[in-house]
Amino acid sequence: MTQPLLRPIKLNDLALKNRVIMAPMTRSRADNEGNVPNDMMVTYYTQRAGAGLIITEGSQISEQAVGYINTPGIYTQEQVAGWKKVTEAVHAEGGKIFLQLWHVGRMSHPDFHRGELPVAPSAINPNAKSFTPEGFKDTVTPRALTVPEIKQIVQDFKNAAKNAMDAGFDGVEVHASNGYLFHQFFVTSANTRTDEYGGSKENRACLLFEVLDAIQEVMPIEKVGVRLNPSLHNSFGITVNEDTIPTYDYIIGKLNNYNLSYLHLSEPFTDVSNVPAAEPNIAKRYRPIYKGNLIINGGFTQESGNKVIAEGDADMVAYGVPFIANPDLPERFAQNADLQEADNKTFYVPGAKGYIDYPSLAEVEA
Repeated sequence: MTQPLLRPIKLNDLALKNRVIMAPMTRSRADNEGNVPNDMMVTYYTQRAGAGLIITEGSQISEQAVGYINTPGIYTQEQVAGWKKVTEAVHAEGGKIFLQLWHVGRMSHPDFHRGELPVAPSAINPNAKSFTPEGFKDTVTPRALTVPEIKQIVQDFKNAAKNAMDAGFDGVEVHASNGYLFHQFFVTSANTRTDEYGGSKENRACLLFEVLDAIQEVMPIEKVGVRLNPSLHNSFGITVNEDTIPTYDYIIGKLNNYNLSYLHLSEPFTDVSNVPAAEPNIAKRYRPIYKGNLIINGGFTQESGNKVIAEGDADMVAYGVPFIANPDLPERFAQNADLQEADNKTFYVPGAKGYIDYPSLAEVEA
């Protein structure tokens, strides 16, 4: 009997050969002046074309959106041309690939902005670390965005989505997760605004829907995914309170009005069993609420991935670290082969080591 993970699935018109999704992971290899995807990144993604779907690392939609060293962008023609090499190579291997669109908001540092402050919904320091060209530095108190600046960010996402289509991607994922800009708007611990972007859960969520409406103007909404992390707690300055899960219930319910490619949810990154307001079982809570394709992520093994699909709590499973060390992860699952261990010392450093030098099963056996 075919493992649930290895069964094909259709995301609207896009046929995936399996349900093993490569999760988006920052790898900091775009180490050049313009943060342009390079030939090493072409190799990295092509090696992993056996995934049902590759979701790329987060790619900043503008200069304002950056918050980590050597991350690629999608706002210049040079970046588009660099990504086009990636998509052509992945497609040549029969793979499918979405670009993750990213704005980090306050999870940044003045070092990235010529000394200017990062932007956020409100002037609240996340009290976290930013990975700058000079190493990790403490975050600062950001500057609260004006309404016209928020409207410009909506346009920046729209332009980035158009650029992604020009670069040949099969679709895009809006990164509304993990303590970055959208997440900062969603939660009252980061958003104390009193205008149309603050206060009620509808107001705190409206930036996401404005962005989706804008993206629809330049590409089919059927090619758009959204990533959320409802129970993220005590990470990136985000804390769960009694408003948090009701806000996500509202957002995820309203996403049913959009014929998205998928919704990508994360299980809690930390143990939230002692956090009364948090939801410890994300897939179980949101599977009944969300009617479309659901990807779940968060520390899944081959066994637990098969189980969550078999039990009907998700349609696909996104794997992060296992894909770093096992470029042919679906093939290893098919053969029930042992997995190689990833070297976390090479996750974010330039160069090929720990990036494109992990052998496939066939190479090991040869």
